[in-house]
Amino acid sequence: MSASTTKPSTPLRLGILGGANIARAFVRDAGTSPMVRIVAAASRQIDTARAFADAVGIGRAHGSYEALLADPEVDAVYLPLPNSLHAEWAIRAAEAGKHVLCEKPLALNRAEARAMFDAASRHGVMLLEAYPYWFQPQTGDLLALLHGGAIGQVRQVQASFGFSLQNPAGNIRMNPQLGGGALLDAGSYPMSLIRLVMGSAPQRVTAEATWAATGVDMSLAATLHWTDGRRAQLSCAMDVATHRRALIVGTQGVIETEYLNHTAEPSESHPLGFQPSQMRVRRGVAFTAPLTEVRSATGSGFRFAAEAFARVVADNDVAAIGRAADASLDIAATLEALARSARLGHTVDVAAGPA
Repeated sequence: MSASTTKPSTPLRLGILGGANIARAFVRDAGTSPMVRIVAAASRQIDTARAFADAVGIGRAHGSYEALLADPEVDAVYLPLPNSLHAEWAIRAAEAGKHVLCEKPLALNRAEARAMFDAASRHGVMLLEAYPYWFQPQTGDLLALLHGGAIGQVRQVQASFGFSLQNPAGNIRMNPQLGGGALLDAGSYPMSLIRLVMGSAPQRVTAEATWAATGVDMSLAATLHWTDGRRAQLSCAMDVATHRRALIVGTQGVIETEYLNHTAEPSESHPLGFQPSQMRVRRGVAFTAPLTEVRSATGSGFRFAAEAFARVVADNDVAAIGRAADASLDIAATLEALARSARLGHTVDVAAGPA
């Protein structure tokens, strides 16, 4: 996401909707930034909210999401609720005049995503989907390489993300009613990278999946087609060793990256387990052309995302939010088409529509 690099004159006051593990990690990292101040947390019960707030050092706790949205000391909310609740609470936050930084995937489908952006527009607030790696310096360096013609015209992307789901019984990722499954949980990452690189949604997709007894997809592999001949391959899984890789192939070279959410220096033994930022570029068509490592600045993607969000809110950067919204709508439409293709067993078109 391209936005200004200026520091807001006053911190953005954030409230946290829910107390999931990802919310704890977000508060831990984003709370260290001078650009944001995390002032309140909410849960459906006050005791739960207070326990979470006390554990992460937040001053105020609310016993309902509605109470946090009514808090005049909150400028914006971070929304890490289950996928099936994103649309409802992003829209309600917008109606309450709160800006929204929403965890990925933004919505269960394009119609939900469109309704969320429409609500934000009507009420004059910013809505941003939070893929932490989007805001990593490495991603900026990747886009600079592509826009600078380092590998010529991109013709193909291969992107994957998978992990081994521990203790699946009771895990929300196994519940189809909560928007579970490998595609929405893991596949949204490679899909977002493919959209970032290609700059548009594909015209059609072909997907196959394996299914759990609960009805969610445990793994999915797909081919994405553009009418100009470009292709992408996507894979995701919740029953494999952890991996996260992308290969971007151009007419004049290739780029390999792990597009990590959180990064550390190669010489650093990071206390939170952050890994070194890894990206390599081969300039040239011959296999003998060397792969050159690209070093980028490192840190927490949660903090980078919170700071980017604070900047666009402070600057009222409608253009930056508009570009991100276009990408989010394309991602939602493509994820919806991938799920449909996997269930129907044949190629389907990606729904198009006005941004």
